[in-house]
Amino acid sequence: MTQRTGKLQAVVFDWAGTMIDFGSRAPAAAFEEIFRQEGVAITTAQAREPMGMAKREHMRAILDMPDVAARWEAAHGQAGTEADIDRMYENFLPLQKEVLGQYSRLIPGAADAAADCRRRGLKIGSSTGYTHELMDTVLPRSIEQGYEPDCVICAGDTPEGRPKPWMLFEAAQQMDVYPLDLVVKVDDTLVGIEAGRNAGCWTVAITMTGNELGLSEEEAAACSAEDLAAREMQICAKFSRVSPHFMIRSVSEMPQVLDEIESRIANGERP
Repeated sequence: MTQRTGKLQAVVFDWAGTMIDFGSRAPAAAFEEIFRQEGVAITTAQAREPMGMAKREHMRAILDMPDVAARWEAAHGQAGTEADIDRMYENFLPLQKEVLGQYSRLIPGAADAAADCRRRGLKIGSSTGYTHELMDTVLPRSIEQGYEPDCVICAGDTPEGRPKPWMLFEAAQQMDVYPLDLVVKVDDTLVGIEAGRNAGCWTVAITMTGNELGLSEEEAAACSAEDLAAREMQICAKFSRVSPHFMIRSVSEMPQVLDEIESRIANGERP
C-alpha cells in the first residue's frame, strides 16, 4: 500500500478537450445531431453547456433548458419524458461511437505531458463522461499515439459522475494512491474542476483546447491574437467561479505546473 510521503502521487486527466479532440468537438456534434433527429434544433452553446457530465445526464440537462424544453413540447406535444431520454440515449451511443473515430487525435503536447509525468514517477489516471463502449474506440487510438493511462474511469463506473468526487475516488483506489491532496485533476470543464475540488485534489483548468473555447486546432490558429486573448479572458473568468488552483492554455504547459505543485507540497502547502 502506498504511504503518504509528502510527494505528489498521481495526475488524473480528462479525455476530450484535455488530452484528445482539440475543441472537444465530438460530444457537441453528437448531441446536436441526436436532438436534430428528434425534430428539435439546439445550438452548439446549448450542446456544450453541461459538458463533463455523464452523457445521459448531459442529455437530460439539455432537455431541461427552458428554451429547449419549449421547442421539444412544440415539436412533440408534451414535455420530454424519461422514455424519451432512454430512446435518445440508445440512439446516441452508436452515433457518438461513429463520430469518435474522427476525433481521437491527441492534442499537441499531450503525449509529452504524460511522458513528463512518468519521468517524475507519477501514476496517470483518467476519467471521462464516455462509457467503456465508447472508450473502446478512443483508447486504442490514444495508445497508438503514445498515451496510455493507468486507469480509465468511465460513466457508469460510479454511482454519479462529475461534479461529485466519486470518479476521482475510484481512480485513486485503482491506482492505489492517497491521500487525494497529493493528486492533480486536469480538466477542460467546470464540472470536472468542481469534482477535483470536491475530492480535495489540486486542480488545473484547461482553457484553450477544450469545451470552453470549442474551436478546432485549425479554427483557433485562424483567429487573431486579439480575438483569442479576449476569448481566453472570458474563459478564465468563467473558470474562476469554480476556483481551480491553476489555469493553463493546454496540457503542454503541465510540466511547469507540476514543478510549482511539487514545490508547494515540499513547503507543506495543500490544496
